[in-house]
Amino acid sequence: MKKKVVIVGGGFGGLNVAKSLAKANLDITLIDKTNHHLFQPLLYQVATAALSPGDIATPIRSILKKQKNVRVLLGEVVSINRELKKVKLHHGELDYDYLVLAPGTRHSYFNNPEWEKYAPGLKTIQDALQIRERVLLSFEMAERFYDERDIEPYLTFVVVGGGPTGVEMAGAIAEISKQTMLKDFRKINPLKTKIYLVEGQNRILSSYDEKLSIHARNDLIHLGVTPLIGQKVINITSEEITTDERTIRTKNIIWAAGNSASSILATLDTELDRFDRVMVKGDCTIPEDERIFIIGDAGNYRDIKGMSLPGVAQVAIQQGKYVSKIIKKSIPSEKRERFIYRDKGSMATIGRDKAICEIGRLKLTGFTAWAVWSFVHILFLINFRNKYKVMAEWIYNYLFQKRGIRLITNKTDL
Repeated sequence: MKKKVVIVGGGFGGLNVAKSLAKANLDITLIDKTNHHLFQPLLYQVATAALSPGDIATPIRSILKKQKNVRVLLGEVVSINRELKKVKLHHGELDYDYLVLAPGTRHSYFNNPEWEKYAPGLKTIQDALQIRERVLLSFEMAERFYDERDIEPYLTFVVVGGGPTGVEMAGAIAEISKQTMLKDFRKINPLKTKIYLVEGQNRILSSYDEKLSIHARNDLIHLGVTPLIGQKVINITSEEITTDERTIRTKNIIWAAGNSASSILATLDTELDRFDRVMVKGDCTIPEDERIFIIGDAGNYRDIKGMSLPGVAQVAIQQGKYVSKIIKKSIPSEKRERFIYRDKGSMATIGRDKAICEIGRLKLTGFTAWAVWSFVHILFLINFRNKYKVMAEWIYNYLFQKRGIRLITNKTDL
């Protein structure tokens, strides 16, 4: 009888496990809450009207259609029973011999869940479209008013979190407000747009080399973004955001500050860290069961130096391929070599011709870093159609500084 492998999550980690087991004599089931694989690193470009959802998302069934040993299920996992080796879903349950959990993360508001309705995060297509609607609608609302005090909250944008997502989001909003939409309105002046980037630590992009971090900050300032460094958010309402140093009137707050792992991990009855990630062993399993693997953002994997791996796509991809080898060969825990992450570098884009790139000792900025960033992201998109469309959109945006996906289709309240 074929061994049953259940994979939870169709992101970079889960998908690479399934694809790497293409020729294995296994019965594989991949479960995801959505029917598509999402290229999250470019999600902010959907939120800022540079790309359409279909440019960065591909149906999971389409990706795995030639793989006869895989069944794809659209569903949500509720809990896991380790004793009975069962995965419980809303619509039933599945048995497993090997379980791979790669459910990713959701944004966390540090015990202030009420902030979410005023400050949406950016993890899904729905999140991106909601933010896009709010950004575009803000300009439309500002066009209605005559009093500068009424206009100001609609032309003020606050991004919370100075990591790659927050930096990229702030830079993109600055570009569309001060360049792309400059000639589209008759009364308001988009040049009066204010963009703030709030970061609680002493610098943005703190995981990067300090010189690159400073360079990125200067690029943001050049674009018209005001970094608020070392300030922590105290409160958020529908009218304003308050830090420990100031209050800003705004109708547009975007959350990119914290992540929390999936609630299903708590049902494993194993040790979790303060972000609800599972503390995993050197073979990416939980200490209590050698047949349950946690990969990607869901697991806190510490390298030989005791440092936790970053929650980036490359970690999930490499862990997925590593775990698939163990499953394919049925390697017992005592014979498994420790997972070793090979850092291929980090990069973040700030705007047109503006990016930073860190690959080992090599550090790049400006157009060169931006070109590397563009090439790498095109390379990792799933299929040829997506690569071609995204490349065409980027060339168009670069030459003409226009973003064509500026549609308001589901009017959001502001």
